[in-house]
Amino acid sequence: MAKLTPFEQEAVERFKDAIELNKEKPGLGNVDVEKARELIKDLGAVVLDVTLPNLVEGENAEEAGIPTAYYTPYTEFTDYIDELPDDKTQPILVVCRKAFFANRVKGLLDVLGYKNVYVLADDVKYLIEAHKAHTEG
Repeated sequence: MAKLTPFEQEAVERFKDAIELNKEKPGLGNVDVEKARELIKDLGAVVLDVTLPNLVEGENAEEAGIPTAYYTPYTEFTDYIDELPDDKTQPILVVCRKAFFANRVKGLLDVLGYKNVYVLADDVKYLIEAHKAHTEG
């Protein structure tokens, strides 16, 4: 069995803590469009759209005008670390096309100590459609 460095052991401990927090969330933090809209509207969740640039259909979440949404493509996500909320209890919703990259980013945010990270289990286009349906004439 591999021996972990102190840095690696700390990361594992943070990940364990995150798992315990996620156990308290329905779906372990994976949410549908309705719950995502509640997180945004009622709790002011920061939305991180990590969709790969070549997979964006039309607009990303930020361009679509979703409040507190930022387009932070997965392949460039580390360039946006400084833009994450200082308050590690601030709800964060990570979205993409199929939740694959969103879940990877959620894992990183969990290890970084963010306590309220959620992933949209649906395609971000459905969140954009719901947003537009509720905000346009």
